[in-house]
This record gives sequence, C-alpha cells and structure tokens, in this order.
Amino acid sequence: MAQDIKNSADFRTDDIIIAFMGPTGSGKSFFIDLLTRQPGKRACNTPRSVTQEVEAIRIECPGDVHGRSIVLVDTPGFDDTSRSDMQVLELISNWLVATYKHQVTLSGLIYLHCITNNRMAGHPYKNLRIFGELCGDVAMSQVLLVTTQWQRLVEGREVGEARLGELKDKFWKPLIQRGSDVDALREATSEDAWRVVTTLVERRRNLRQAILLQQELVDSGVTLKETYAGQALYTDYQRKLAEQKQHMKSLLGKVEALKGAGLQKDALQKEYNLIHQEFEKTFGEAKTLKRSNFERLVSLLHFLTKPKAVCGSGSLGGEAVQLSLTN
Repeated sequence: MAQDIKNSADFRTDDIIIAFMGPTGSGKSFFIDLLTRQPGKRACNTPRSVTQEVEAIRIECPGDVHGRSIVLVDTPGFDDTSRSDMQVLELISNWLVATYKHQVTLSGLIYLHCITNNRMAGHPYKNLRIFGELCGDVAMSQVLLVTTQWQRLVEGREVGEARLGELKDKFWKPLIQRGSDVDALREATSEDAWRVVTTLVERRRNLRQAILLQQELVDSGVTLKETYAGQALYTDYQRKLAEQKQHMKSLLGKVEALKGAGLQKDALQKEYNLIHQEFEKTFGEAKTLKRSNFERLVSLLHFLTKPKAVCGSGSLGGEAVQLSLTN
C-alpha cells in the first residue's frame, strides 16, 4: 500500500529513495502511477503540470530480500503552468535541503524525456541543463536517463530508436561520460516501470551521494542564486529576455509600418502588449537571481574547492540553441 510522506523526518535510514525529474509533461506522475499500480491517481491527459509540490510516496520494494521500502519522489517540472521556474527551483531545493539536514540522501535520480519530442530546444534543453547543474559531477553515477511515452509514437519505433541514439550520442553524452546510465520505458506497464527502477536500484545498491545543490546550500552555505543551478536558470532568463525584446522590436516595426487604424494593427498592438507583459515578468524573475560583485566573489571562494557541475565547464552550458532531433 502506498503511503504519502509529508515530513522529511519520516524517512527511514534504510529507505531506497528515488527522485523523478524532467520537463513538465515528460511523464513523471504517470511513471509513479505505474509503479504504485494506481492508474490516473496523479497523472491525467493534460499538457498542464500535474505535480504542484514535491511529493514522496513510500511503497514496498518488490523482491527486496531485506524487506526495505522504496520512496518515489515526484517533482514539478520547469515551465510549470502555474508557477515560475524560480519558484519550481525553490520548491525542489527546499525539499532537498530539508531531507539532507536529516541525513537523508537519494539512492538514485531518474530523469525523464518524452521520446515524442523531435526537437531538443527550448524547454527540454533548459530542463536538462538545470538538472545537470543541480546534480553535479559526483552524483551523475546515480542518474538514470529514461525516455518515456513510446506508446504515443505515431512515426513508429524506428524513429524513436533513432531519436534515442541521437540523445545518447549528442545531448546526453556529457552526462553519460560522467557515469549516468540510459534506459527506456517502452511499454506503459507496471512491469516495465519496475524493471527500470529495479535496474537503477541494483546498479547503485550501496551508493548514496549528496547532489551538488545540497552541498552548495547546506555544506557551503551559499544562497540559491549563487548555486550552479541558480545561475543556469539566470542564463536562461537572459536568453528569454533577449528573445522577447527582439520579438517586441519586430512587432513594433510592423505596427509603425501600418498607416492608420485597422484590425491588423490592433491585433499586432495586442500581441505587442502581451509580449511586453511577459518581458516585465521575466525581467522581475531574472532580477531575483542576479548577483552582486561581492556575491560573485563569495561564490568563487566557495567553488574553488568544490566539485564542478556537469554543465559548468561548458558541456551543456551557454546559450541554448535550436537543434533538431531526428524527424
């Protein structure tokens, strides 16, 4: 029977704790529904985010000779429909800090990617980059990269296999080189979901390592905006602001080119106003992550002796680019 865990103090020392992360819509809640054999309890057929908080569920670990339980941790994805990326990062970091202070570390992390996505740009790329910065090099050996929603592939399994190959050879390569493994939930069944989780548990049975974000916030005592994950998010905000600014400039030029009033001009003006509102919102969120020169110096002193993030050296860093996956 599944048991919700509301307090970090309720974790047991022998719990096998697996956290699920990935973009909104990648199937985190659906995956957990398969594991708990409770179809539709957490996931539903909607593009909107289902998970609003970090949720932990304890269930019996089938086949474990030691009688241990497994704790499945569902996390909200970035690009959440009801909150900002900064709020999502704060939710995840608060949970990680609270558990770490109770000497609770993760047994593994499963990062999900929807195989139906034929482009690795925008939201999927940003989620992957922040995930890499959040984990850091050392914890990469606890990560399992899993593709989901194979049952929704209308192009056929061959296309899915080609996309998976490109993910491994290009986008996931820096994580794989640092110890991450790859798997696929090809069948939307409880049996296949447990096969994936059991594979991770068996490979990492006695391995527990604090992830980089926990070390930064608790051991080093830096603020969230000074962490690698915080700065990765700040970089994405800068990219987003540049795109919105260019969009507004283009719309303004079109509006000014139209002489007199008209439906087309009104529509363009309305679109401009909407983009401007989004720009102001993004600017406000980015401002909370901007560091002062003093904070930059403090961060440098902290990180000189700390493990580097996976993407900190530039393997996934910098501006996100529009790169197509196999059609």
